[in-house]
Amino acid sequence: MADFLTAYSITQPNKLAMVDDRPDGTLRTFTFAQLNERSNQLANVLLDLGVVPGQSTVVWCGQNSIGLAFMINAARKLGITAVPLNYRLSDEEATYVTDHCDATVVYVDAEFAAMFERIRGDLPKIQQYLVFDGDVPDGMTDIDALMDAATTGEPQIPEAIEAGSTMIYTSGTTGKPKGALRRGTAGAAQGAALMAHIGYVPDDVYIPTGPLYHSGPGGFMGIAQALGQTVVLQRKFNPEDWLRLVEKYKVTSTFSAPTPIRMICNLPDEVKSKYDVSSLKRMIANAAPWSFALKQMYLAYFPADSLFEVYGSTELGVNCVLRPEDQMRKPGSCGQPAPMVEIKLFDDEGNEVTGVGPEHTGELFVKSPSVFADYYKQHDKFMADNKHGYQTVGDIAYRDDEGYIYICDRKKDMIISGGMNIYPAEIEAALEHHADVLEVAVFGTPSEEWGETVHAVVVVREGGSLTADEVMAFAREHLASYKVPRGVTFLDELPKTGSGKILKRELRAPFWAGRTSQV
Repeated sequence: MADFLTAYSITQPNKLAMVDDRPDGTLRTFTFAQLNERSNQLANVLLDLGVVPGQSTVVWCGQNSIGLAFMINAARKLGITAVPLNYRLSDEEATYVTDHCDATVVYVDAEFAAMFERIRGDLPKIQQYLVFDGDVPDGMTDIDALMDAATTGEPQIPEAIEAGSTMIYTSGTTGKPKGALRRGTAGAAQGAALMAHIGYVPDDVYIPTGPLYHSGPGGFMGIAQALGQTVVLQRKFNPEDWLRLVEKYKVTSTFSAPTPIRMICNLPDEVKSKYDVSSLKRMIANAAPWSFALKQMYLAYFPADSLFEVYGSTELGVNCVLRPEDQMRKPGSCGQPAPMVEIKLFDDEGNEVTGVGPEHTGELFVKSPSVFADYYKQHDKFMADNKHGYQTVGDIAYRDDEGYIYICDRKKDMIISGGMNIYPAEIEAALEHHADVLEVAVFGTPSEEWGETVHAVVVVREGGSLTADEVMAFAREHLASYKVPRGVTFLDELPKTGSGKILKRELRAPFWAGRTSQV
């Protein structure tokens, strides 16, 4: 069965497949025929360099670019495992991921080749460093030059090889990164059902609002490519330039964490008014919870029927969908189970939770065709999160009487103060309604009297002014007394992963230093 890119290169060879349009005027465009030829050239070079179809693993690293798309497509065609590497990782973290996944090839944007120069002595398994889009350090290979000389024909591989696998390393917000392995075309039928549920069409134009190494922007770009859509790339996020691209290419579809959209919505009205965003039909909100206040800001500027929210994870795929008509009707909900997804809630004793309402919370477990296959070389961690054939990432949830799911928080993030369970997400959502609060993170700090007390770290909106007492007073107006922060600190910016998740462990660490227990 032909690869979908191969098929589109025949059925719609001249349709625009991918565009990289940068603020400095640099513009690269590829039709489906051109994208297929270039991806084939890379695949054929990889074969010449000893990559084994169906067996080898390659790490790719770089900001959003067409060069990354070449590798994503080449790896799928060869049936090899592709491992995206977050370019924001420290040298130590990058070394761990690259070595742990057993890759033999690194494919890296020239901008980040220096990182691999520094760590290559700690990567004995890597046989080739392939550098694209720029200057090539000594001892590494100019992959663009090799591709220029390679054949554009389809790579010749054994017929039994299935489409390539992906292995995305979790962001590490709760510990050492784990490689979530997803094999071949597992979950393809569920993916098709999800596309139909959201309403994607081949004429959509997709822009990844976030780095492609993250499972959301990258995964939904995979959907766009599979449907033969045009993809518009933004190398590095800039809110006004994002609006330029949306207007210029009449973008209809994207996926975003809350932070980029908050930056767009906070642009001055005179800036936003310069751009037409009426083409946007499918905004997928995810990666971290969007607060109700942010949704209201979004809907004040973007088309009212464009906002979808999905709940999911790198490991479990898309599990719930909250449709546009429910955004204001179901505040705090992430929607109902997505097509072909089964959800169960279990309490700490392993009993299924069947009641409705916030007093009937349980750990959320999922069964679906798109659940990942395993944690690479860490099967024990996979099994530790398995119950009766259902898998979890540790989120706490409840249902309402219409079957809508509400995520209270990550289980490991829960605060227990004076015997009361407190979910930080609820406090964060309340504080974000304050006009001067841009962002907030809430977590537990140690207390001899209560076990833990609630602490908030606040980023004040530009031009705003807040004191700790004012934050606590505002919280007291909206929350039960035991949920009100007992301590407040201020930062100019919250630490985040590349996918937009707040690194609470970094914020918590000073408060728990020197203790054997972190709760």
